[in-house]
Amino acid sequence: MSVLNTIDQASPWHPGERVLQDQAGVAGRMEELGRRVLRDHLIDQHRAFYPQLPFIVLGTVDGEGDAWATIRAANPGFLQSPDPHTLNVRLGWEPEDPAQAGLGDGAAIGMLGIELHTRRRNRLNGTIRRSGPEGFDVDVGQSYGNCPKYIQLRDFHFVRDPSAGSVTAPAILKTLDTGDRQMIASADTFFVATYAEFENGERQADVSHRGGKPGFVRVGDDGVLTIPDFAGNLFFNTLGNILANGRAGLVFADFDTGDLLQLSGDAHVVVDTPEIAAFEGAERLWRFTPRRIIRRPDALPLRWASQMDGQSPSLRMTGSWGEAERRLSESTA
Repeated sequence: MSVLNTIDQASPWHPGERVLQDQAGVAGRMEELGRRVLRDHLIDQHRAFYPQLPFIVLGTVDGEGDAWATIRAANPGFLQSPDPHTLNVRLGWEPEDPAQAGLGDGAAIGMLGIELHTRRRNRLNGTIRRSGPEGFDVDVGQSYGNCPKYIQLRDFHFVRDPSAGSVTAPAILKTLDTGDRQMIASADTFFVATYAEFENGERQADVSHRGGKPGFVRVGDDGVLTIPDFAGNLFFNTLGNILANGRAGLVFADFDTGDLLQLSGDAHVVVDTPEIAAFEGAERLWRFTPRRIIRRPDALPLRWASQMDGQSPSLRMTGSWGEAERRLSESTA
């Protein structure tokens, strides 16, 4: 596991993020932008945003150093900001969720507040303060808004009391089966947790949305996932953490059934391959090899329905692996 030097207080970015910003030719501009938009507190707009959410996306790190992404749902109001530096999270203990192992007192956490029906979102990372099993406070480390690109619009509804868990036990898997592969290959949305670790023992966790047309995630015969990286905010939080650390956790949701597929494993960034030019909209790729796989049927009490014409305009300018493979075949014919 790579450990970074102590956080450079003069820069808003850690070395992994800065490497990719430099490669993209935006390092100088991002230094200035980062100082303006990365806040150590929640602005009033975001303090009002979190209490209306019916779910939150979390990124945690377990005792083995593995990253996990998860989605936790509750009645709106379970998230409150009593002051600009604190987010209160009222969620009970969920032992079947592998991300729960990283929700202890003093642990680093990444959070993504996102409304799929409006495309609004806010990223937050910080440190957990826990006083009991029914919830915890997060001391805000960084908070910032995210652009609405690549988000499929979806409306939600609850199908049961969110305090009632699934009656189906999770399945711990060694490899992806046919159903898992189909779930990934047909997905237009997933979430990814990553983190950076510093010499002083501090961790900085992150969790991010990834979206594309169905088919934008390729599952190889060897179980390795390949994901295009589209034009974004140039922060490179996810890929910068992967460069620094190499650990990642992914969660795919079945929006019709509430099933979750959670994967934890190893990732690396790819910047030089013909596949990048062949995949429309891709600026680089990253690959993920799962080591731990957990399928949790009916884990979520929510269901979502895609809005008619709800595809992001940005998505219409991206491709799929089927199209990329045709281009590669034509270029070598």
